[in-house]
This record gives sequence, structure tokens and C-alpha cells, in this order.
Amino acid sequence: MRLSSTLMLGAAAGAGLLMRKKENRVKIQNMMESAKQKWENRNKKDFTVEKAGNPDPADVEDNKMVSEGAQTSVQYYNSIKQ
Repeated sequence: MRLSSTLMLGAAAGAGLLMRKKENRVKIQNMMESAKQKWENRNKKDFTVEKAGNPDPADVEDNKMVSEGAQTSVQYYNSIKQ
């Protein structure tokens, strides 16, 4: 029990020394705010869909990907039916 008390006292003293300067307090506040935001957003998935519903016909790579996807589903359907 004495060891844990000593460790807690040392941690409190270290935190006190660290937070003595205003710039260090600001850094710690920013770190805590950042950690809080990361913790709150850990399950949120941020994804952006830029071309949803409005694809560009001149985008050859996108059109190629779409046509390949369509062929894959058609091939799967045909293999099931045969």
C-alpha cells in the first residue's frame, strides 16, 4: 500500500510541475480535447461519397469499374441458373 501511495503522490507532483506553466496547461487541454473527440467518434465512420447519383460519363475508369461489376453479377446469376 505504501508503494501505490508513493506512486500516486509522485504522479500528482509531476502533474503539478508540468502544469505550472501556462503553455503546458494549454498543450494538455488540447491533448485532452483531442482524446475526447477521438473517443466520441471511435464508432462513427466518416466516408464521403463524391459522385453518388451523379457519375461523370467521361470518367472512363469509373465506367469500366461499373461495367465490370455488372458483369460479375451477371456471371454469378448465370452460374446459379445453370
